[in-house]
Amino acid sequence: MNHEQFARQAIELARQARAAGNHPFGSLLTVDGEVVLTAQNTVFTDRDPTAHAETNLVAAAIRQLTPEQIRRSVLYTSCEPCAMCTGKMYWAGIRSLVYALSSAELAFFTGPSFLIPCRELFDRAADRVSIVGSLLLEEARDVHRGYWPPTPPSS
Repeated sequence: MNHEQFARQAIELARQARAAGNHPFGSLLTVDGEVVLTAQNTVFTDRDPTAHAETNLVAAAIRQLTPEQIRRSVLYTSCEPCAMCTGKMYWAGIRSLVYALSSAELAFFTGPSFLIPCRELFDRAADRVSIVGSLLLEEARDVHRGYWPPTPPSS
């Protein structure tokens, strides 16, 4: 399993989301090492603040895959999932996650707006979730450069 290859594809999906006028986030789902679904952030094009790449991906997975396939899947994402996406992944049955940019790194661009590391949430879950990340940090940062308004220094 090549985590970097799939993480790089998620970063490319983030670039595509940005080019489409959305926030720069992308994700994909693999089952048995094969990409079965991809998704991008569509917050602006769908006019839905919850249309994150991961929530879009998990919604498609629930509709198109069996619970057994979902349990065997690995979700790759360009950025560490937020609390909402973490919950949706968990309740859908996804137990493996790989992300590129950490929430701490994202905060460098966006400011510390309600960013909770997904490990903190998954650590409280009944089922164990395998997490790999951060990966490809420079590539993951690059898709965010120049997108977010500068954050004022904290006082």
